[in-house]
Amino acid sequence: MIKFRFGGKTGRSFNLKESPSHIVVRTANRMPLTSDQVFAEAPLSRGARAVVGEFDLVARFLEAGVEVLRVARQSAPRALRDHARSVLKKDPAIEFVGRVLTDSRSGEPVLYTENFFVKFDGDISQRACLKIIKSYNLEIKRTLEYARNAYFIQAAEGTGQKIFAIAERLLNEKNVELCHPELVRRKRSRGAFNQQWHLKSTSIGGQVVNQHANVESAWALTDGTGTIIAVIDDGVDLEHEEFRSSGKIIAPRDVGQQNDNPRPRSRDNHGTACSGVACGDGNFGASGVAPRARLIPIRSNVALGSQAEADAFVWAAQNGADVISCSWGPPDGDFEDASDPLHRQVVPLPDSTRLAIDFATQNGRGGKGCVVLFAAGNGNESVDNDGYASYAKVIAVAACDDTGKKAPYSDFGRAVWCSFPSNHYYQSVTPGIWTTDRMGGPGYNPGDVNDGDAAGNYTNNFGGTSSACPGAAGVAALVIARNPTLRGDEVREILRNCCDRIDAAGGGYDATGRSLLYGYGRLNARKAVELALPPQPNAVAIRTARQDVPIQDLKTSRLTLAVADTQPVKSLKVTVDIDHTYIGDLLVTLKPPTTVSSKRAVLHNRTEASKDNLKRTYDVVNAPDLAQYLNKKPTGTWTLAVADKEKADTGMIRSFTLEIGF
Repeated sequence: MIKFRFGGKTGRSFNLKESPSHIVVRTANRMPLTSDQVFAEAPLSRGARAVVGEFDLVARFLEAGVEVLRVARQSAPRALRDHARSVLKKDPAIEFVGRVLTDSRSGEPVLYTENFFVKFDGDISQRACLKIIKSYNLEIKRTLEYARNAYFIQAAEGTGQKIFAIAERLLNEKNVELCHPELVRRKRSRGAFNQQWHLKSTSIGGQVVNQHANVESAWALTDGTGTIIAVIDDGVDLEHEEFRSSGKIIAPRDVGQQNDNPRPRSRDNHGTACSGVACGDGNFGASGVAPRARLIPIRSNVALGSQAEADAFVWAAQNGADVISCSWGPPDGDFEDASDPLHRQVVPLPDSTRLAIDFATQNGRGGKGCVVLFAAGNGNESVDNDGYASYAKVIAVAACDDTGKKAPYSDFGRAVWCSFPSNHYYQSVTPGIWTTDRMGGPGYNPGDVNDGDAAGNYTNNFGGTSSACPGAAGVAALVIARNPTLRGDEVREILRNCCDRIDAAGGGYDATGRSLLYGYGRLNARKAVELALPPQPNAVAIRTARQDVPIQDLKTSRLTLAVADTQPVKSLKVTVDIDHTYIGDLLVTLKPPTTVSSKRAVLHNRTEASKDNLKRTYDVVNAPDLAQYLNKKPTGTWTLAVADKEKADTGMIRSFTLEIGF
C-alpha cells in the first residue's frame, strides 16, 4: 500500500495500491496504441500489437501522452500484465511502460508524475526554500504565484514510486506547510450517476424511472458555478471525495461549539447526505443538483429555538450564502399513526430565529436576499402547524416519490410551495435517493452494496423531505447562477412558475394552480433556469426624477416625473432612493397618470421597523399593484409619494426611476 497526504502534516492520508491488471504506456511519438484509423496508431511490432489486443483501453491522458490499459480476461491478469510489460519494453515504438496504482476504495487508476507541489511557511525566506529543495536533489519547474512560497518541482527521471517517500520526508520538514506528488486521475464530463433517478430518467433494476426534476438537462445552461449553498444541519464530512474540489468548502462553522469544525460526530450522518443532494461535485459517485456550487457547512446540532440556531442564519448570510437549506424543524408525528398527539402540536417560530431569517432574506447577497428553504416535514400532517417551514419568508418543500405521487410521510398544507423527488418509504421502484454518505463505514451505509457502494461512501436510501429540501436548494442555486441579479423573492417566483403539475387527478390543485400536497408542483430545473433569463422586451426606457425633497414628520412628500413615451408598457420596474432614519414610519406609493389608472401602487408600507434608508427596486413580483399599469400607455406625470406616519425621524427623497419595457 502506498500513501500520500493532502492538507499538510495533519491532513488526511490516502491509500493507493498496485493494480495486478493495469499497465500505463507512453509511445515514442505520442500516438495512441489503438485507434479507429490504422494510420493514427503507433507503429507497433506484430508481437506488441498482439499483446495490446489482450487489453482494454481504460483512460487516455493526452496532456501526458500516456494511456492506461486493463487486462481484458479474468484469469491470471498479473501474469499477462507482466508479460505485456516485458514485450512492450523491447518495442522501439514504446518509450515507457509501467505498473499502475489505483485508488484503494474505488479501483480508479491514479497516475503519478515525477513532479511535486510544495508550499513552505509564509514567513521564511526564498533562500531558505531553495536550500531545502536543493538538499533533496529536486529542481524547480516554476514558482507558483497564487500562494506565497509555493513551488512546482521535479525529481530526476526514473525516480518512480520513490516520489511518495520523498514527498513524505519533505512534508515532515519543519518549514514545509504542504507537499504532495502530482497525481492525476481521468476527468469525465459532469453528469448524473445512473442511480440518481431524481436528476434524470434512468433505469434501476431493469425498470425505467421517469419521475425526475429535469436536472441533468439544466446543466447544459448552468451547473451552479459562482453560487454558494449553506447547509445548516448536524455536520458535514469535509473530507468526502465529492467535496474535495478546490474551493468547494468555505466558511465552515459549528454554531453550537462556536468554532470552525462542523465535522459530524458519532451518528451525525444527515448533513453529509443533504449536502451531497444539494451540491456534491459529481466527480466520483454522486452529483448534487448544483454540482459547481460551493458549500458552507454549518453544524447546528443544538436545541430548537436556541440562540445558536439563529446564529447559523446570520453566519450563512455574512459569509456569502446565496441559498440556505434547512432539513430540520419541530418533531414530526408518526405518519403511520393518525392518533399520535404530535400531529396536533403547533410550534411557533421564535422571534430570535425569525429575525435572523429576516436578516438573511433582506441583507444577504448584497441586499438581494438569500433564498431560505425548509423541509416541510415527515409526519403526514399539516405543515401549517410548523412555525419554521410555514414562515412566509421561507420556501417549504414537500416530497414526491418515484411514481410521481405524494410520498406517504410528506407534510401538506397551505405553506407548501413546491415538491422535489425523494424516497417512497415503503417498497417501491427505488430504495430512495443516492447521495453522499460519510466516508467509509460510519454513515448510513456500512459498506454494503445493498445500501449503496461497497466502500461505504454513498447511500442509496436517503429520503424524506430532508432530501427534497436540499434538492430544491440546488435548483435555486442553478437559477441564481444563471442570473445573479435576481432578488430572493424573484427566485421564489421562478420556483413557483417552473413546476410541473404532477398527480393532476389526486393533487387537488386550486384555481391558482396550488396544491396542499405539492404546492405548485414538482420542480423542473431546466424550466427554472430558462425562466431565470426570460425574453427581454424589445426596448427599455429609463426615466429618472432626481431632486432632494425633505420628508417631514406626519406629512406627505412628493416627487414627480413626466413621461412622454406612448407605446404600451410590457414591463415596469420602479427604483427608489430614500434617506430616512426609520423606514418603518414610511408609506411609499406610486401614483400613475389618470389616463393609466386611478389607483396607486403600494411599494412600501411601514415594514422593516428601525432600518435606515430605502434604496430598492420594485416590480410586479414584490409590488403586485404595479401589474395594473401593464399594457397601458405611460404618457403623463407619475408621482412618488412618501408619507411619514410618525414623529421623531425625518429624511429626504433623493430620486426615483421608472424602467419601462415596451
